[in-house]
Amino acid sequence: QVQLVESGGGLVQVGDSLRLSCAGSGRSFSRYAVGWFRQAPGKEREFVASITWSGSSTHYADSLKGRFTISRDNAKNTVYLQMNSLKPEDTAVYHCAAPGRSMVFTTTLGAYAYWGQGTQVTVSS
Repeated sequence: QVQLVESGGGLVQVGDSLRLSCAGSGRSFSRYAVGWFRQAPGKEREFVASITWSGSSTHYADSLKGRFTISRDNAKNTVYLQMNSLKPEDTAVYHCAAPGRSMVFTTTLGAYAYWGQGTQVTVSS
């Protein structure tokens, strides 16, 4: 069982940066890949980025490469999402999630079984 809690969202201006955190619980957290997803009003939830359990590999949505960076600190049981050069279209609720099984690295939404409650990011122009 993995429990996840996001933090770090807020209201920012176009071009600003923001770092989201995802705190995981459980001794096995370091064996789980973690993904970030976002959902804007009226839109489906979409993949943002993911990172392996060790942090050795990452994957990004093509449209976000170069602006967003995912990282993790297993000593702190925390995964981060650094977001730079924010745009109004980045406005969404951001969720972190973990797959249903440990040591599975995937971008498929349906493979993620554990979800945080989400944190709101609003980019104002």
